[in-house]
Amino acid sequence: MTLWNQVTIIGTGLIGGSLGLALKQRDLAKRIVGVGHRQSTLDETLFRGAAGEATLDPCEGVRGSDLVVLGTAIGLFEGILRKIAGVLEPGAVVIDVGSTKARVVRTLEPLMPDGCTFVGCHPIAGSEKRGITHARPDLFEGATCVVTPTEHTPADVLVRVVSTWQDLGMVVRQVSPEAHDRLLAEISHLPHVLASVLVRAVSQEAEALIGPGWADTTRIASGDAVLWRDILLTNADETTAAIKRFQDILADVCDAVHRRDADRIESLLAEAKDRRDRLTQR
Repeated sequence: MTLWNQVTIIGTGLIGGSLGLALKQRDLAKRIVGVGHRQSTLDETLFRGAAGEATLDPCEGVRGSDLVVLGTAIGLFEGILRKIAGVLEPGAVVIDVGSTKARVVRTLEPLMPDGCTFVGCHPIAGSEKRGITHARPDLFEGATCVVTPTEHTPADVLVRVVSTWQDLGMVVRQVSPEAHDRLLAEISHLPHVLASVLVRAVSQEAEALIGPGWADTTRIASGDAVLWRDILLTNADETTAAIKRFQDILADVCDAVHRRDADRIESLLAEAKDRRDRLTQR
């Protein structure tokens, strides 16, 4: 079990708040400090027990911490790290929980003071809901966390970071930042774009007939627009490639339906059903 002396979580929303609760429940940190930009959120963080201390000042919050977690929107990471870099403790480790990695790692690694390390992390957990009110300590159990070390990541630091996610009940996979973004574009970023498009494609006349199937298919479109804006902007090339591949596949379906090709339609639907059943039953 990996024990941290003090963990500072900057951004105590769904992921950050759940991380605080999980670390506390499993006794993985002696102290947990929450940092936010709204006092009301910090008050709720303290009330729910996701942190033992809280502050609006990130520099104050990271003093004494051997682990700092960036849990805000991705677009804020660089500004936060530039602000706190000068007050990080010697040997401190900084991780993030963002959904893109190549640009994040490329930007943040050079900002780290000598002796401190940034390690990109992406716990694939959560939902379309946001905020500390939806945080829960079991959010990470059984889920996957992708860790993206580079040639600059010390082996002992990597072991501590990986062990922490495993201690939270996660399955850890290590890939490069670039591979992470290519794969997540397919299984996360593209689906969010498609869910959003499906919502926009519904006519007002059809709204009265919406049922649970439509709601299930479009659930993730309720995700925070600012958060997802940053995800798409920081992974634009890979997401664009995934969208174009989807367009080719959709064109094949469209052609089969247009031609009333029953055999082809059934084959495409059966292929998708079999693959989804296999993937979701693992």
